[in-house]
Amino acid sequence: MSSGSSVARISLAVGALLISMVSYQCGASLAKHLFPLVGAQGATAYRLGLSALMLLLWRRPWRRLGTGRDWRVLWGYGLAMGAMNLVFYMSLRTIPLGIAVALEFTGPLTLAMFSSRRLLDFVWIALVIAGLALLLPLRGQMQALDPVGVMYALAAGVGWALYIVLGKKAGAAYGGDAVTLGTSIGALLAIPFGIAHAGSALLSPTLMPYALGVALLSSALPYSLEMMALTRLPARTFSTLLSLEPAVAAMAGVALLGEQLSALQWLAIGAIIVASAGTALSVQRPTLTEPLPN
Repeated sequence: MSSGSSVARISLAVGALLISMVSYQCGASLAKHLFPLVGAQGATAYRLGLSALMLLLWRRPWRRLGTGRDWRVLWGYGLAMGAMNLVFYMSLRTIPLGIAVALEFTGPLTLAMFSSRRLLDFVWIALVIAGLALLLPLRGQMQALDPVGVMYALAAGVGWALYIVLGKKAGAAYGGDAVTLGTSIGALLAIPFGIAHAGSALLSPTLMPYALGVALLSSALPYSLEMMALTRLPARTFSTLLSLEPAVAAMAGVALLGEQLSALQWLAIGAIIVASAGTALSVQRPTLTEPLPN
């Protein structure tokens, strides 16, 4: 493959990832408006259930299913997606969107860190710790974050790291159908929680337009775009390129939800962004020459 072709593929992957970030955070902002009506569990059920239905009708993956594929990777990817979405929405009940994503982002950042052993990486690790120290309720501040919400956001970070690792493998094995099948598996995990919490309220016709918007903006579109990027970029490069996610989330929370962040909270988010961007810029050259899938 020529260098020009490789640059074009990488540029396409980066562009798709940027669009997915904006779409994802707009969808999360819309979903938070559903929390008073169906709860975080119901919003997650809407998100994954309806997006799975959209993708199944569009892709019809059953026409291409064959034998000899690793179903364990696919189920791991789908379950990681479902758990990640559920605990992330649970965190949004009590902490601002921007802070929740900044905490969740520690998963991809840790994944990127594990791929390098240089002294410079400890600078980025220290910067992340400093950012988290400003975010976490370690002292009795008046506006301390809800510790349960923080734990949910950090758990979502673990799910996000698993989503990246398993998603790359699932994408290599199932191609574009990986997102459809993975989202369907994630829906199987999330829907029972939604039904248990919201019951028949999930069937309200007045909520359907919002639910469809959440499903499209938060899952169907961004996960399809992310899979495009995942199959064209090394996992550690993909992880570090997510460095703008906390900033996008914070701006979406301020613009769409009216959330207010203190100067220290903005500083904490900025520290995590700088650390992840620094990691991306210091990725060793071999990552640029890794073979790309055909």
